[in-house]
Amino acid sequence: MSTPVLEVRGLNTHFFTRQGEVPAVRNVSFSLQAGEVLGLVGESGSGKSVTGLSLLGLVDAPGQIVSGSVKLNGKELIGLPERELRERRGREISMIFQDPIATLNPMLSIGDQMRMALFAHEKRSMQDANTRCIDLLRKVGITDPEAGLKAYPHEYSGGMRQRVAIAIALLHNPSVIIADEPTTALDVSIQAQILTEMRDLVRETETALIWISHDLAVVASLAARIAVMYRGEIIEAGPTFDILRNPGHVYTANLLAALPANTEPGQLLAHGGTLRSAIHGPETVQPPDKGDFLSLNNVNRVFSPNISLGERIAELVGAGVRRRSTHAVNDVTLRVARGETLGLVGESGSGKSTLGKLMAGILPPTSGQIFLDDAPVMQAGKKSTLRIQTIFQDPFASLNPRMKVGHAVSEGALAHNLVKPFEVSDYVKRWFERVGLEPEWADRYPHQFSGGQRQRVAIARALAMQPDVLICDEPVASLDVSIQAQIINLFLELQKGLSLTMVFISHDLSVVRHLSDRVAVMYLGKIVELGPAEKIYKAPVHDYTQRLLNAVPVLDLS
Repeated sequence: MSTPVLEVRGLNTHFFTRQGEVPAVRNVSFSLQAGEVLGLVGESGSGKSVTGLSLLGLVDAPGQIVSGSVKLNGKELIGLPERELRERRGREISMIFQDPIATLNPMLSIGDQMRMALFAHEKRSMQDANTRCIDLLRKVGITDPEAGLKAYPHEYSGGMRQRVAIAIALLHNPSVIIADEPTTALDVSIQAQILTEMRDLVRETETALIWISHDLAVVASLAARIAVMYRGEIIEAGPTFDILRNPGHVYTANLLAALPANTEPGQLLAHGGTLRSAIHGPETVQPPDKGDFLSLNNVNRVFSPNISLGERIAELVGAGVRRRSTHAVNDVTLRVARGETLGLVGESGSGKSTLGKLMAGILPPTSGQIFLDDAPVMQAGKKSTLRIQTIFQDPFASLNPRMKVGHAVSEGALAHNLVKPFEVSDYVKRWFERVGLEPEWADRYPHQFSGGQRQRVAIARALAMQPDVLICDEPVASLDVSIQAQIINLFLELQKGLSLTMVFISHDLSVVRHLSDRVAVMYLGKIVELGPAEKIYKAPVHDYTQRLLNAVPVLDLS
């Protein structure tokens, strides 16, 4: 056998905290051949991301590699001076992170950042550098790469920013790429495109790839070999389909059981049963009552471009300035029944999140009307009802980091006289218990919770407003499969127990299928297909719906 491009032996990374020494990576060993793809899977906290960071020497204090060996192209990396490590990062080994907004400099154009990364290791002319950058941006699906070089990160969606981050990682054709959840925020069609490009890259350049993910279907579609991590250790490793067909460890079996695709729609998911409220399943949610409840009539939302000072001056002197408006939602008419869960799917930029904000009264429509139980959701450009609440994708961004979570849950209810001051403690306790949180955690701050726990806090905050309708905008997008299963079970329980009407916005079509009574498919601001979930998934009519479903990675273990 040829010499591995990457060889890891007995890697141990510990965090030295006030509470003591915490082993995050424990005795991890594996090797990687040129052109090989290794899938590294496990829940949040299993150690997979810390393993990836350890390989590049990027573990920050209080973390520290305490022992082990990492050889890249036969060269030992552990113990190398920082200067020599920097010479190899990007050029020989590169990493794609989950959150591109945290890795891209908001003050620099995308072109500036790509050229800086390129010039750090290669001597090229400006023209040659621009050509390389444009080629890579086109390769990862940026439709106008020339304009992309001039754009800033904030001008792109999350999915577009991730494509830029992937392009930067590919600049030097490194020997090893570590991809840490790089497609989590991407819709299924863009995800499929990126996966295809990654496969082509591996085949054409013999680049070795470590794909870190909680999405077993994605890993199975890409990686020939898989390693399952639990509490910092690799508990099972081998050929992907051998492991997934016949898992040798109960933990791997539980990960598979938590997938919505492996359970009948509407049933509680296995491995998601840690809720305090007693749920014993399988149990199916009752179908919704008939009759319109949430109504949208010919709703449009147009975003006008921001005009710079220079363009304003140009207009004043009579120069022509081209304005391009974005028609985010285009003539949408929709009815949602009381107690129904409507799934809203589509690619990034299709208009689904904008439509969700219109339903919730966060954005006013440019034209058209939105009613809840025959009453307008907005009046005079302001939200006029508390009966619709929203749960956002990122609870860390939507929760005040300086506010205790108990206060965050009760703040709105107190402001709108839904609860008396002397009742707050019991009120918060009730909603914490309802979403599976310990009541004594009310005095904690958001950073003291895991991602799944923060999302439960966000759900409790929305429920404390006593809504009839929940708009759920990608609420499980960044959660691993077992935590996702718990949150999905929670939504199923809430729908049944509180008779909630829900609009569930997601690019994860398996989750939408599992939760939804009907599905609406959005494309370029329009609803192009609407119908019962099973009918949409089994017999899609519109070409766009067919393309979306065909792009979904399927975990076929037969």
